[in-house]
Amino acid sequence: MTRKALVPAGLGAAALAATVLLAAPALAATTTGHSQFDVYFPGQKPATSYYVDNIATQKDGTIAGRSRLSWQILDDQAIDLSKRFTSFKITSRIEERLTKDGTDNVYSSKTCDLTKLVNDNYTWFQDEPVNNCAAPSALYDGEVFWSSDSTIVYDIEGDGKGAITQELQGSPLIHG
Repeated sequence: MTRKALVPAGLGAAALAATVLLAAPALAATTTGHSQFDVYFPGQKPATSYYVDNIATQKDGTIAGRSRLSWQILDDQAIDLSKRFTSFKITSRIEERLTKDGTDNVYSSKTCDLTKLVNDNYTWFQDEPVNNCAAPSALYDGEVFWSSDSTIVYDIEGDGKGAITQELQGSPLIHG
């Protein structure tokens, strides 16, 4: 083969390699922010620790965000087994920001009512759809900084204080 024949073959191989690189899927990334808060109930109801993981996952050209709730009673000598909450709702969000230190903008959100689940179970550490709240996913843009975040609003049965809002730790940013 002459030198002139090798040049087009080399350019063709380089073009093919560039096409394969551009067509290759981006690496998946997952980040998780952890929060914990304790709730003390009136009467003899057991105090409980609640844990929330805000999880952001970038995969296959999308960004997904979900909030996973788990909990356990602090004193295993539960005396009063009655209803603990009149309401317990979590709002999971996918947030975006244009710069690393910019302001978060909510891209999508979903509110899930977990009142029955937390009232019916004194402890829960399973990772199942019933204790996860997922915001609608978005098309991933690597120029934007993405995260998953959430807020819980709960109303304790019989305390007379009304709804309490608990802001939670968002996931670390995903970018690039």
